[in-house]
Amino acid sequence: MQRAPGRRALLAAGAASAFPVRAQDWPARAVRWVVGYPPGGASDVMARLFGQAITTRIGQPVVIDNRPGGGAVLATETVTRAPADGYTLLTVDNGILVYNPVLYAKLPFDPDRDLVPVGFIGRFPLMILVRPDHPARDFAALVAASGQAPDALTYGTPGVASPHHLAMEMVKRRTGLSATHVPYRGGPPAMNDLLAGLVDVAVMDTSTGLPFVTSGRARPLAALTERRSAMLPDVPTLVELGHADAVAYGWQGVGVAAGTPDAMVARLNAELVAAAALPEVAARLRAIGVETDPADAAAFRGFVAREIAIWRPLIRELGLRIDN
Repeated sequence: MQRAPGRRALLAAGAASAFPVRAQDWPARAVRWVVGYPPGGASDVMARLFGQAITTRIGQPVVIDNRPGGGAVLATETVTRAPADGYTLLTVDNGILVYNPVLYAKLPFDPDRDLVPVGFIGRFPLMILVRPDHPARDFAALVAASGQAPDALTYGTPGVASPHHLAMEMVKRRTGLSATHVPYRGGPPAMNDLLAGLVDVAVMDTSTGLPFVTSGRARPLAALTERRSAMLPDVPTLVELGHADAVAYGWQGVGVAAGTPDAMVARLNAELVAAAALPEVAARLRAIGVETDPADAAAFRGFVAREIAIWRPLIRELGLRIDN
């Protein structure tokens, strides 16, 4: 059932109309960028990279505020309660905008109602990796082998309900692969156990997995991208192998509180797009295995809606829940 607008959204809308936010006057002071994950992680690194670039462009500091905890629930609540004036940003991702409403029995906000997606920061291509000596020389051979001993094959990911986990469950349904999930606390432990032979396969993002591929310690069987990635030009996609719509990414963007005026959202989006196009930012993103997408806010909102339509039903089918 569609819920009525909450008190937070109504207050934000009222405040925005009572004290209009003029995008042309922004920024008159420092901008806070809230990150729901600890310092040093991929989300923090990305926020600081873009924050520094935007600081240089706008002449006001973009201050990173790390508020880790509970699947970024604390950080999200912080931003949904902030004034809808363009001065408080949130790193949003698959979990915050797509997964959390069905993973958590109760949230202190509704991201569909209380957040406005602004734009992409970047996306992390996902790939299916095996050890170099694994007998399956391609993805078809892996599927065939898994059918001979259903669920005997194991696959590691950075965690339950991670984009990697849900992507592989989608792959299983669309390709006939049979495999049992082994969750880890992050990508590096999963890769270590892959190399040690404790799991057969790893589903990994390029940021974590690409160094293992380029060094020859892991071998990619397939990428979950729409088309071959420039980072993995010799790796076929599942789409080209005949598995339609077998596409998945880890991705990050920026969101703001509901009630933020459209002109302010457009200004923030323009700053993200401009920052991503800076040569030093683009080079750094490539180095850490991240693709950029210069989409406007409307395109980003459409992307999020399509992600919701794909992944929330799968989470419900899997019966995944995370208690608050």
